[in-house]
Amino acid sequence: MKPQHDNTADKKEQVIEMFNSISGKYDLLNGMLSLGVDKYWRYRVVRLVKKKKPETILDVATGTGDLAIAMLKTGANTIVGVDISVNMLQVAKKKLSATPQSSVTLQLADGEKLPFEDASFDVVTIVFGVRNFDNRLAGLKEMHRVLNPGGTLIVLEFSMPRNPFIGLPYKFYFFKVLPWIGKMVSKNSYAYIYLPQSVEEFPKAEVFAQELLDAGFSQVNKQSLTFGLVDMYEAKK
Repeated sequence: MKPQHDNTADKKEQVIEMFNSISGKYDLLNGMLSLGVDKYWRYRVVRLVKKKKPETILDVATGTGDLAIAMLKTGANTIVGVDISVNMLQVAKKKLSATPQSSVTLQLADGEKLPFEDASFDVVTIVFGVRNFDNRLAGLKEMHRVLNPGGTLIVLEFSMPRNPFIGLPYKFYFFKVLPWIGKMVSKNSYAYIYLPQSVEEFPKAEVFAQELLDAGFSQVNKQSLTFGLVDMYEAKK
């Protein structure tokens, strides 16, 4: 289903407008719609990053900044969060104001055209953001470019569970219940129709793993979390 406002707008413009619109309710809805499991998913990403002992981290599609702020637990000297939505970053900045002497900085930037030099970061993360790229391969190549040799990209993305005992009720919730709750809370009828649609259209794990290889990564590992609701990819440069 296309957004009601402008069928001629490209995906990037639609995504920016959508996230600007729901930024004030984004965290509330994340917790409600995931039943709080989103915190566990971020914890798993942080735990994996911490094992890498990075000095520099880039969080692409940082949104309201929860993952970038959680990365403080890794001990990294530099943590940069970038997002394409001004309003989402404003929410993130309010959170950062309550974190004195933080090593986290926030920047408005397009994940497909990152404003950083080659080999600038030890680790790059992107959580629930890859499926929003207008040109996914371009975004993957950009994240590869800004990684140091031997660096790691960690991608967390929704998946459709293959077990029918989980998949069938999940699909009913995802396609019927979630859009209704999202519309009632956020007042944006498109955002939570777009979410399940974008997840359903995202390539299967083996296809996405090949896309990572096509983008230049030399090794890709995948873990499924929470009965296959999300997949976590670790790709080496």
